[in-house]
Amino acid sequence: MQRRGRFITLEGGEGVGKSTNLALVADHLEARGLEVVRTREPGGTPRAEAIRKLLLDPAADEPLDDDAELLLVFAARAQHLARVVRPALERGAWVVCDRFTDATFAYQGGGRGIDTARIAELEAFVQRGLTPDLTLLLDMPMAAAQRRLEGRLDRDGGQRDRFERERAEFFDAVRRAYLERADEAPERVYVVNADQPLDAVQDELKSLLDGCLEAWA
Repeated sequence: MQRRGRFITLEGGEGVGKSTNLALVADHLEARGLEVVRTREPGGTPRAEAIRKLLLDPAADEPLDDDAELLLVFAARAQHLARVVRPALERGAWVVCDRFTDATFAYQGGGRGIDTARIAELEAFVQRGLTPDLTLLLDMPMAAAQRRLEGRLDRDGGQRDRFERERAEFFDAVRRAYLERADEAPERVYVVNADQPLDAVQDELKSLLDGCLEAWA
């Protein structure tokens, strides 16, 4: 009987270094002979990526309603789970995902103020009990994260997307919601101080991964 793979998510606000550290996590697991699927939310499939574009589009000609935003997030997630995440886990691959439902509770729940009970209803409907085995929450003060974000945008010549244009109060609420999620599920969510040199962050991540690999063996 094929052993089910593990589902690992990386979470955090804008500018905390999720993309860089997702690569580190995936490489660390692959070095131990594991098949790793790298993916992201919203997105991960062509149709889900199309929904992502709608969510991130900063065009102001038609503001996106908060409820529509929430439903789009879960529509993309349903497609992603059906086409990528569940098939990979069932064949024994490990899935490493840039954001998942903790982000919905943080951004749409904390940031937008949507009742978390409504989010939980959609979570149950779409995920049918599927949750990450491990969540690595990269956390740092908002001001430091914003400086990193601005540096990345300047370096890459990019423009802020719809979420990156939000006010400071929004990101404060997102961070608080993330930390509340960590407090509610300490057995799954590990908070990593991202406001330290990259080498120190990645050493901590590798140590956490090695501990989990040993426990899951």
